[in-house]
Amino acid sequence: MKSPLVSCLALILSFLAVGSPGASAQNDDRLNVIFFLADDLGYMDVGFNNPDTFYETPNLNQLAAGGTVFTDFYAACQVCSPTRGSILNGKYPARTDTTNFFSGRRSGKFEPANYETQMALEEVTLAEAFKEAGYRAYFAGKWHLGPRGNWPTDQGFDINRGGGENGMPRSYFSPFKNVENLEPGPDGEYLTDRLAEESKDFLGQMAKSGEPFLLYHSFYGVHTPLQARKDLVAKYEAKAKKLGIADDKSSFDPGRERQVLPDVKEPRNVRIRQDHAIYAAMVEGVDTAIGEILKRLDELNLTQKTAIVFMSDNGGLSTSEGLPTSNLPLRGGKGWMYEGGIREPMVVRWPGKTPPGTRCNVPAISTDFYPTLLEMAGLPLKPEQHVDGKSLVPLLRNPFAKFERGPIFWHYPHYSNQGGFPASAMRDGDLKLIQDLEDGACELYNLADDINEHNNLEQLYPEKVKEMKATLDAWRREVDAKPLRPNPNTKEKPPVLW
Repeated sequence: MKSPLVSCLALILSFLAVGSPGASAQNDDRLNVIFFLADDLGYMDVGFNNPDTFYETPNLNQLAAGGTVFTDFYAACQVCSPTRGSILNGKYPARTDTTNFFSGRRSGKFEPANYETQMALEEVTLAEAFKEAGYRAYFAGKWHLGPRGNWPTDQGFDINRGGGENGMPRSYFSPFKNVENLEPGPDGEYLTDRLAEESKDFLGQMAKSGEPFLLYHSFYGVHTPLQARKDLVAKYEAKAKKLGIADDKSSFDPGRERQVLPDVKEPRNVRIRQDHAIYAAMVEGVDTAIGEILKRLDELNLTQKTAIVFMSDNGGLSTSEGLPTSNLPLRGGKGWMYEGGIREPMVVRWPGKTPPGTRCNVPAISTDFYPTLLEMAGLPLKPEQHVDGKSLVPLLRNPFAKFERGPIFWHYPHYSNQGGFPASAMRDGDLKLIQDLEDGACELYNLADDINEHNNLEQLYPEKVKEMKATLDAWRREVDAKPLRPNPNTKEKPPVLW
């Protein structure tokens, strides 16, 4: 039987270990990770990339001020599911045959390539890698990586709030539709707000348990349907009026992007100005949710031991489905192989490691997250899994460090809903090559002095095009990239390009 003195001492030590009621109980030295993934948010939609944006993103701007912004960061695809898979498995979509969003079947001059409609269960996901190391892995929001049986809890996450097969909600207001594993809230509750509350609750649980965690918060916003809180919509309608702009035809110009879809009779319009009040309200909703989650992190005294990552899954929607945003000066948008479709806002804040307020212009891509986050957390790398990723840790410590990674590649043998044509591409240094899969035509751009991708240098530098195409061909053979298929109606076959 313990003496009263021993019992009292044990009680005191227990209290000291837990701390005050409002403090974190975490005593594990391992790094926590919060990964924020926006949906369809454009590179120019955030203040840390575009001080003149119509939208207001104060929380993201503050996050960027405390970390490193990657100015030349890319999604692995110009549409959502392939990019989402690349983050979690560390592989190019062409390698896993997950090259389109997981319900896209549009045809054009030719039939699109066959592709997988789920992320294979055999992949050792980022969540599974963290879970192996004793982390709690939590998922909130949009999944869109396969049907039931391939949902977050089947791919390494302990908890799933909102993730299922569907890529968009039918409604952003409760009762939510097409949103799985999320109980309906009060009528009119906004989905973005609700998911933020769910993630805040998880943080509270982790503070009490003391477990290290991976919190993967994947927004449904700002994907269509375009729906937002009325108070925020009114705010941006007033702002547009005050600025002397309005959401009308003066915001559009006919797209100069090549059209290949048979059901498109006229060139696509492209939004040339940010002035859409509902979209602006959705952007602010995402930014506010991030701010609320990070505020909760502060309250729990977890900020200094938690790394924060933010990016978007593809470019802003500018050529279809309401074309709510402008990506200018970037060309194209969601669904296009041009910079507007694949260059993403991305920032990492790693307390004590990332120099605050820095910007890194080294090209990087979403496959790089897997090895980067493992190394940041001090976990063993899995090179056989994240074969197409390279750890960005040297750049996070010093954004000007020498960093050799080789070319970055894309392959999209599909016809996008937004008008984009089937293409492969690569970026090597400042040069970007795009090859049209319908006819083999190439475009070459120097992004250092032509971020707009206006000046095709293909005829001026034929040897460079030949050299880069040979590299692209070798990569496509290496990953077994799938080509377009013959048109069953005309029997016309696409060219053999690699």
